Amino acid sequence: MKEKTGVLKLSEKIGFSLGDTASNLFFQTFIFFLLFFYTDVFGIPASAVATIFLIGRIWDAINDPLMGTIADRTNTKMGKFRPYILYTALPFGILGFIMFITPDFSVQGKVIYAFITYNLMMMVYTVINVPYSALMGVISPNSQERTVVSTFRFVAAFVGQFIVQFAVLRLVTVFGKGNENAGWQWTMAVMSGFAVVLWLTTFATTRERVKPVKEQRNPVRQDLADLIKNIPWILIGSATIFQLLFNVIKGGSIMYYFKYFVQDQPLSLFGKSYTFSYQALTSTFMLVGTLVTILGALLTSIFSKKFGKSRCYYGFLGIAVIFTALFFFLKPQDLVLMFTFQMIASFAVGPFSVLQWAIYTDTADYSEWKTGRRATALIMAVSLFALKLGIALGGAILAWILAIYGFEPNVAQSATSLTGIRLVMSIYPAIAGTIGVILMIFYPLDNKMMVIIEKDLTVRRQGEGYNQ
Repeated sequence: MKEKTGVLKLSEKIGFSLGDTASNLFFQTFIFFLLFFYTDVFGIPASAVATIFLIGRIWDAINDPLMGTIADRTNTKMGKFRPYILYTALPFGILGFIMFITPDFSVQGKVIYAFITYNLMMMVYTVINVPYSALMGVISPNSQERTVVSTFRFVAAFVGQFIVQFAVLRLVTVFGKGNENAGWQWTMAVMSGFAVVLWLTTFATTRERVKPVKEQRNPVRQDLADLIKNIPWILIGSATIFQLLFNVIKGGSIMYYFKYFVQDQPLSLFGKSYTFSYQALTSTFMLVGTLVTILGALLTSIFSKKFGKSRCYYGFLGIAVIFTALFFFLKPQDLVLMFTFQMIASFAVGPFSVLQWAIYTDTADYSEWKTGRRATALIMAVSLFALKLGIALGGAILAWILAIYGFEPNVAQSATSLTGIRLVMSIYPAIAGTIGVILMIFYPLDNKMMVIIEKDLTVRRQGEGYNQ
């Protein structure tokens, strides 16, 4: 019965989701700390970091879809996608560690080292994450079950985010003992080893169920033509870019916002006065956000069944945009309002982050329904490119804005620089998020439409020899 309905065992849902924990040990580190690490620890100018991030995306424009087409055409006893998780887990961990080694090079040498290691890591990230994302599209033929799996996946992703926000700065202090460079190196060694174990667990606990007709041999050109005509995918893919701009610009600015704008702050608790360092405030701010984000993710299935995936996506993104924009009007001492706005905005992040990948798998079903051809990995690969483009552009835009407003690391900031830091924490990410909201208002695949598509595909697959 489970095979026919596509309902998965709890162990497989958890095992699959751990892959996103592994991925987010680095993904969230990149969002919250990588720009800060490059500028304030490694000593690279912000404008150079922006260029590193942006140039790397030119290569990603090639290797992400390329990886998708390769994965779609892979056939092994282990499946189409699972072998890449097995064989890429260790390189993923090794390169993640090497990225945070800080050799004593000249500024030019540091820029070259950062460029090479960052882009090698992004390539390995592609090789493991494209098949991993595609695996969710074939782990079950049931659209609603994939939404449940997506919920598990993103709860696990936010667990990874929680680990990063709770542990990274603390481990840097413990391992570094005053030496930030050594602290970051050994912290990421721990994260790398943990990530490898989690990836291998994902491989061991999952299987692929939706398999295309054995005779299907789609030319790459045909797959790309199908993708271009897939309007639902174009809308969610474009929205993803702006969603990630929103996440990365805001997330990457938090360290700067607290270090240079909020700074250390006195606070009265239970009749006693305390002074909280900016590091403690930063870590707590991030952790509080992550905890309520996990709550939002857990409630996603309830929201999506009632309102539909696309409505929930743009509705919650809109809420996050509003309460992010309000940060511009806060003063350094407005800690209660800061944490309140953070909790509301972060709760909203949970549902739209969960629904993003469930929507992508729906666009794969839509493409098969319209064309009779399925290219799950290509769709997920180009979707991953949209995500990585958003990350790279977000990091680049953040770095460029800081440079434009005159930011200099590890010194007191000018009034102009502080204004720039406040803007990247509020108005600039809100603008990007608003564009994402507008795009998804036009997304056409609601719950009723997906029921029709799923029923049609089930009949078609049974008649054409699919193996589920």
